This record gives sequence, structure tokens and C-alpha cells, in this order.
Amino acid sequence: MDFDVIKDALPFLIPILVIQLALLVFALVDLVKRKRVKGGNKILWGAIIILIDIIGPIIYLLFGREEDDAGSDTL
Repeated sequence: MDFDVIKDALPFLIPILVIQLALLVFALVDLVKRKRVKGGNKILWGAIIILIDIIGPIIYLLFGREEDDAGSDTL
């Protein structure tokens, strides 16, 4: 395997990996703290967040969260 290719791509891969990890952690923390989610199945949303790399957390953050009883959508 040509390690020069990996070495050249590393400056582009590191920011993507950091963004992916940040989205994953933020979405999972939000999922755990939230009382209700759309569809009512937190386990399914957790699987989507974990298994569908960058897109899974984005899908959850856009479509899976349900407003809390107080009407606030914050952690």
C-alpha cells in the first residue's frame, strides 16, 4: 500500500473525522437527554446515529428530535 497517498490525504481527513466525532457525540448526548423522539424509538435513532457515519447524526438532528413539553428544543 502506498503510504504517501495516505500521508497526503491526512490534512483533509482529520477535519472530516473531527466533525464526524463531534456530530456523533452531540447527537448521542441529545438523544439520551431528550424525553421523546419522533417515532418514539430511541434505540432505532441511536442505531441510525452510530451506523450511518456523518449523515446519521444529521438526520437525527434535523428529523428525529421532538420538542420537549416546555417547548424548548435545547439540552
